[in-house]
Amino acid sequence: MKAVRFHEFGGPGVLRYEDAEQPSPGAGEVRLRVAGTTFNPVDDGIRGGWLQGPFPVTLPHVPGIEVAGTVDALGEGVDGLEVGEEVVGFLPMVADGASAEYVVAPAEVLTRAPSGVALADAAAMPMVALTAWQALFDDAELTAGQRVLINGAGGAVGGYAVQLAKHAGAHVIATGSPRSREGLTAAGADEVVDHTTTDVAAAVGEPVDVLLNLAPADLDALVALVRDGGVVVNTVVQTPTPADDGRGVRTVGVFVRSDREQLAHLVELVDRGELRVDVGRRVPLDELAAVHAEADAGTLRGRVVVLPPSA
Repeated sequence: MKAVRFHEFGGPGVLRYEDAEQPSPGAGEVRLRVAGTTFNPVDDGIRGGWLQGPFPVTLPHVPGIEVAGTVDALGEGVDGLEVGEEVVGFLPMVADGASAEYVVAPAEVLTRAPSGVALADAAAMPMVALTAWQALFDDAELTAGQRVLINGAGGAVGGYAVQLAKHAGAHVIATGSPRSREGLTAAGADEVVDHTTTDVAAAVGEPVDVLLNLAPADLDALVALVRDGGVVVNTVVQTPTPADDGRGVRTVGVFVRSDREQLAHLVELVDRGELRVDVGRRVPLDELAAVHAEADAGTLRGRVVVLPPSA
């Protein structure tokens, strides 16, 4: 099969489009014929080697932690999945990923793919949608009527977070650049603050119940916007979350986990038309290194779905 792998850590140039042995599923696993995977910033960090602490991958390594595909083979003891079934999943970060024609995945991380979205495009949702869901509802415990400030809402997680928060009945304030305004408004944001020209703290006005931070930022001024007893949820590892114990503000750092039941619920929302899957563009697998190069240069825009040659 064809795959993209890196045999050493480094810049985008270490990625090779090459032949690799087709994997076989073990007990509790399935093999998927990949319809699509994605690029995520964590792929860049794993490839670069600076995430070896939390994600100690074995070389050579195949990136791609989100997958949509068709069940091709079942390992021993797998129930509830059938050959030919279309599924999506958030793959273990240290195992070989889905930047290949075939990938092996634990059956427990897979759920039925949404029916109203092209199968390859469905790869654009598992990890980022789960991050948004877990940040808002597991960590922040967001409820209807609350005010939520989503900082850095123009990215992939932010698009889902805005939609989910609005669907939950919250008042949603989103920060983003001018190019994000239209998309954030369409996603349901009640207010969009241009962080490139506006003092966000001054623009928000009255306190918020929840601050969800999705981008590198100086959080001190934003934390001051959270009401006494509110919560700050931060997804950016390199951005420290300042404590405010004196006002009872709770702080949480997000570490997204695969959750089949939550992902199945998100798929249901997509199928009911209550959650939109956005794809910026689609690229063939042999151009994945160029996508990594764009990310390194800071010019990558939109959600990129990567298509293997068999898709």
